[in-house]
Amino acid sequence: MAGRIAIQVMGKKIFISYKYADEDVYPLKDPLPEMFEHTTVRDYVDLLQRYFNQTDDLNKAERDGEDLSNYDEDTIWELLKDRIFDSSTTILLISPNMKEDHRRDSSQWIPWEISYSLRRVTRDERTSQSNAILAVVLPDRRGSYSYYLNERSCNYNCSCTRYNNYVTFDIVAKNMFNRRRVNASRCSNGVVIHSGESSYIKVVKWVDFAKDPQSYIDAAAYIMENIEDYNISVEV
Repeated sequence: MAGRIAIQVMGKKIFISYKYADEDVYPLKDPLPEMFEHTTVRDYVDLLQRYFNQTDDLNKAERDGEDLSNYDEDTIWELLKDRIFDSSTTILLISPNMKEDHRRDSSQWIPWEISYSLRRVTRDERTSQSNAILAVVLPDRRGSYSYYLNERSCNYNCSCTRYNNYVTFDIVAKNMFNRRRVNASRCSNGVVIHSGESSYIKVVKWVDFAKDPQSYIDAAAYIMENIEDYNISVEV
C-alpha cells in the first residue's frame, strides 16, 4: 500500500510519497503520546504532520495496494495531479520494503509520484515546475540505516557513503549522482567518491532530518533552483 499526502510548510506545499504499511521500521515512542504496537511508515508521516502543525485529515488520497498495470499515463496523472501539481517539494520516505520486487516499477505508485514530481506539466493554462525532491531514509527495526546507506572507508583520509539503490526504484536511482559536471575523487582502492550536491534527489537520514527538517527542505529547494545542472530522468 503506497501513501500520498500533501502538507503546507513555510509557504511551500509538500507532497509526501511513502509505502504506507511497511512495518520494518524502527518503533516510534516519544514524542508521540501514544505507543505504537506496530510502527509503520504512516506513523512517521503522522509525526511529520504534528511537527508541521497540520491538523487536516489528508489520508483520503491513499489507495490500498492498487495495481497500475492497466492504466495509461493520462489516467495515472488524473489520479495524482491534484496532489502533486500545486506542490513545490516532494519528500520520499525510503523504507526497507518500499519496493515490491515481484511487481514492475510501472505498476507501483511511488515511481509515478516521483516521475510526475519531476515533470513540468501544463494544466488550465498554468505550467508547474519540477519539484525539489528530498529522500528521507527511515531506520529499520534495529535502528540501522545500512539497508540503504553503507558508510565505508578505504584509508584514513578517504570515506564515503554507498547507496543501495536496489532497495528503491529505477527512477530514484537515475536521479542520484546525475550532476552534469561531476566533482569526484578516487580513493587508493579505485573507488570514485562524489562530493558536493552530486544528486538531484538529496538524501538524509531520519535522525538528522528530524533535528531540523526546514534546513533540509531548503537545501532540496536550492538544488531545484539549479536543476539545469542535473540530468533529470522522468521515465518510469
